[in-house]
Amino acid sequence: MVENKNKTIVKTVDFDNSKLSFEVGELAPRANAAILASMGETVVLATVAVSKEDTDRDYFPLSVEYIEKFYAGGIISGSRFVKRERFPSEDAVLTARMIDRSFRPLFPDNFRKEVQVVVTVLSFDEKNDPATLGINAASAALCISGVPFDGPVAGVRVGLIDGEFVINPGGEQLERSDLNMVFSGYEDRIVMVDSDSKEVADEKIADAFDFGAKFFETLINFQKELVDELKPKVMEVVEAEVKVELKEMIEKKYSDQINTIIYDLKGNIPGEERSVAFAKIVDEIMGGEDIEYSKSEVAGMLEKIVKGRVRKGILEDHRRPSERKLDEVREITGKVGLLPRTHGSALFSRGITQSLSIVTIGSTRLEQIVESLEGEETKKYMHHYNGQSFSLGEAGRYNYYPGRREVGHGALAEKALLPVIPSEEEFPYTIRVVSEILSQQGSSSMAATCGSTLALMDAGVPIKKPIAGIAIGLVTSEDLSKHVLVTDMQDFEDFYGDMDFKVTGSKDGVTAIQMDNKLKGVPISILKEALSSAKAGIEHVLEVMQGIIDSPRKELSQYAPKITTLKISIDKIGDLIGPGGKVIKEITEKTGAEIDIKPDGQVHVATISTEAKEKALEMINSVVEEAEVGKVYEGKVARIESYGAFVDVSPAISGLVHISEMADKFVSDASSIVKLGETVKVKVIGIDDQGRINFSMKRASEPEQKESE
Repeated sequence: MVENKNKTIVKTVDFDNSKLSFEVGELAPRANAAILASMGETVVLATVAVSKEDTDRDYFPLSVEYIEKFYAGGIISGSRFVKRERFPSEDAVLTARMIDRSFRPLFPDNFRKEVQVVVTVLSFDEKNDPATLGINAASAALCISGVPFDGPVAGVRVGLIDGEFVINPGGEQLERSDLNMVFSGYEDRIVMVDSDSKEVADEKIADAFDFGAKFFETLINFQKELVDELKPKVMEVVEAEVKVELKEMIEKKYSDQINTIIYDLKGNIPGEERSVAFAKIVDEIMGGEDIEYSKSEVAGMLEKIVKGRVRKGILEDHRRPSERKLDEVREITGKVGLLPRTHGSALFSRGITQSLSIVTIGSTRLEQIVESLEGEETKKYMHHYNGQSFSLGEAGRYNYYPGRREVGHGALAEKALLPVIPSEEEFPYTIRVVSEILSQQGSSSMAATCGSTLALMDAGVPIKKPIAGIAIGLVTSEDLSKHVLVTDMQDFEDFYGDMDFKVTGSKDGVTAIQMDNKLKGVPISILKEALSSAKAGIEHVLEVMQGIIDSPRKELSQYAPKITTLKISIDKIGDLIGPGGKVIKEITEKTGAEIDIKPDGQVHVATISTEAKEKALEMINSVVEEAEVGKVYEGKVARIESYGAFVDVSPAISGLVHISEMADKFVSDASSIVKLGETVKVKVIGIDDQGRINFSMKRASEPEQKESE
C-alpha cells in the first residue's frame, strides 16, 4: 500500500523494443493498490481492494474482472439502442479467467479476506496486448497491496510466425501466427497456460515454453524493484490450528472405511457417491457424545485425511481411485444421428462423463457479430457449452445464463476445432455447435470437444481432420522431488491433484491447451512430459472415435438448408438489393430463401427445397443477368412506337426491336406485328456504348451459336 498518497512513482523498463511503464500514487487512492500500466499507447489500470475483516467462508474469496471499454479503441458501440458497456464480452471473460488462474495458487490456503482484482483497459493501440499487460500490472498491484501474495508472476504471449517464435505478437502479427499462447509464471515454473494453435507439433509447443520463460526475469525484476521502493506491510495470516486429536480419532476409527470409499465406490450411482459416504462419516462423528468440534472442522479434517490418502496412493503406489493404470483412459462409447430433426448430433461418453453435441447450420448472414476494442468482426463457427446441476447429481434452480466456467469450457472446445473448420469458400455456412453436458465426472470440456467432432461429421460438415481432447493430472511430493502424471482425470483425482492440463489436437498436432494448477507453478520439464502423455491419450481417443464415424457424411441432413453460391457483378449489387431493400425482400418473401450478398459480389442462397432454390435463383438472375449478344430470350412487349417495339425480358434486360428486325418482309407500323403485353422471342444483336440493347425478332429462330461463329 502506498503510504504517501501525494507521491507519484513512475518506473519504466525496456521490454522487447518497447517501453513498459508502471505508475503508482495518482489514480484510485482509496484502493489498497492501483497501478497505471502502459506499453506503447495501450494503457490499463489494475486495482486491488481487500476487505477489512475475514469472511466466514471456507475458501479464499478472490474475484478477478477484466473490463474492456469501447472508448479505449476510439469506438462507440454499434448497437442502435445500447451505447453503454453492459455485460462483459466472451473475450473479456476468458481474459479474466486467465488472470485469475495466474494468481489463485499463490495465496495461503487459510487466507480468508475478500480480495478484488480489476483490470480496466483505458487505451488500446491495436499493437500492444492489454491482456498480458494486465497480468503483469495486476501481479505488481497485488505485491504492493499488502496481501500475502507469493508473487510476483510474469505474463507473456508467444506466437509462431514462419517457424520462428515471437514474443507478445499483436495486430497483424497475431493474424499470421500459427500459435497464440498466453502463459504466466516465474523462473522455470508455469502457473497458467491458455493457448490455441494450428496443429503445432507438441515438440514445438514445448519449445514455446522455453522461449517465453526467457522473458520472465525482466518482468519479475521490474515488479520487485517497485515492491522494494514501496516496502508494503504484508498482512499477517494466522496459521490454522492443527487438531491432532481429531485427526488421530478419525484415522483410528474410520481408516478402513475411508479406504473402502476411496477405492471401492466409483461415484457412478446417485446416493452412492463418495461425497455421500463421507458425509455419513461426518454425521456419525457429530452424533457422538461429548463432541467438541464443529461440523465444518470435522468435515475439513476428514477431507485433509482423504486428500493425503489419495495423493499418497497415486504418488507412492501408482494406485488411482478409479483403479485404472496411470495412462489408462476410461471406457469410451458414442453414437451419432440421435436427434431426427437436427442437422447433426452425437453422444460422447467417457466413463460417466457424457456430452450430447448438436450441430445447426445456416446461411452466412447468420454469422455472429462480435464487438470488441478493435471494432466489429464476425464469427462463422460457434460452440456453446451447457452444464446444468443435474449433470452433477445435484438439484437447484435451472441456470438460463452461462457462468464463467461455461463460457470458458465452450471457448476451449471452440478453439480446439477452429483450425479444422472449412473456409467459407469450401463450406458457405454458419455453424453452431451446442454441447449439452448430461453427466460430469471430470474432463467434460474434453468430452464436449470430442462430441463436437462427431456431431460435425454427422452433419456433413467437411472438417479437415477429427479433433480429440484429454486431461492430464499431476501429483507431486511437497519438494517436487517426485511426481506422477495421470491420464484422463476423473473429478476425484482433479480435486486432490496439483494440475489440470487439458490438451486438444489431431493426429498431426496440438490445437488448444488450457492449464491451471494448485502448486506455486509447474516446472516446464513436467509440462513437457504432460504434452507427451497427452499426445498418446489423444491418439487413443481418436482411434475410438474413428470407429463411431470415420469421415464427414457426404450429404447434409434433409432438414438443413442447402446453399447455392453465384457471383454477380459488383455494380449489380445495388439492383439486387433495390431501393430500401425492396427487391431482396420480395425475393425472400416469395421463395422463403435466405440470401446473403457479399461486397465482392458473392451471393449465397439458402433454401430447404429444390423448388424454392430454383425460384429464388430465377428471380435473382432476372434482376442481375446481363444481356449476351447472340442469346435468345423471351420477353413481353412493353411499349410500341412507330419505329419499333420495346421488349422487357427481365428487370435487368430491356431493349428495342426496330421495325426492320421484326419480320422478313417490309414493316411500316410495329403495331401491325405485335400487340402490347404479347410474349415474343427476341435475339440480342447488339449492345451500344451506353448499354442500350438491340433485339431482333426475325433472327430469333436462328441457333444461338450462329452469332458467335
